[in-house]
Amino acid sequence: MPPQGDKAWSLARLLALVVPAALLIAVYVGQYGFGLAPCEMCWWQRYPHFAAAALALLAFVLRGQARLLVALAGLAILVSGAIGLLHAGVEYGWWEGFTTCTANALVGTADPLKAILNAPIVRCDEVQWSLFGISLAGYNFLVSTGTALLIFALLRRSRGAAA
Repeated sequence: MPPQGDKAWSLARLLALVVPAALLIAVYVGQYGFGLAPCEMCWWQRYPHFAAAALALLAFVLRGQARLLVALAGLAILVSGAIGLLHAGVEYGWWEGFTTCTANALVGTADPLKAILNAPIVRCDEVQWSLFGISLAGYNFLVSTGTALLIFALLRRSRGAAA
C-alpha cells in the first residue's frame, strides 16, 4: 500500500532533494570522469535540477512553506524531464533542434584563444552515450518525469500531514 500522511510527505520531500542531486552527481561524473562533454541542451536540463535541489533544501529549513517548496521542486524536476524529452527527440531525429552547437573551453590554459579554438564541438543532435538504445537525455526524461509525478502523488496523499 502506498504511503500516506507523514510518510508520504517525508518521502516526497526526500525525493525532491535526492533525485536531482543524484542526477547532477551522475552527469558530473560522466563529464569529468568519463569525458562526456555536455552540449547546450544538456546544460538546459541541469538548471532545473539545481533549482529543485535548492528548493528541496529550503523545504527542510522553512517549515511553513515546505509543501509549496516541494511542489515547486517537483515542477522544476518535471521541467528538466520535458527538456530531456525535447533533447532526446533531437538526438533520435524525431524533430529538429533549434540550438547551435556549443564548445567548452579549457579553463586555466596559457592561451585561452587557442583552447577555445581547439575545444571539441559537442553537437546536441548526436548521442554521446546510450544504454539499451536510450540516451542520457532519454534517461533524464524517464527518471525526472517519473520522479515529479511520484512527488505530486505523494503530496496529494500527504494532505493534512505535518509539513
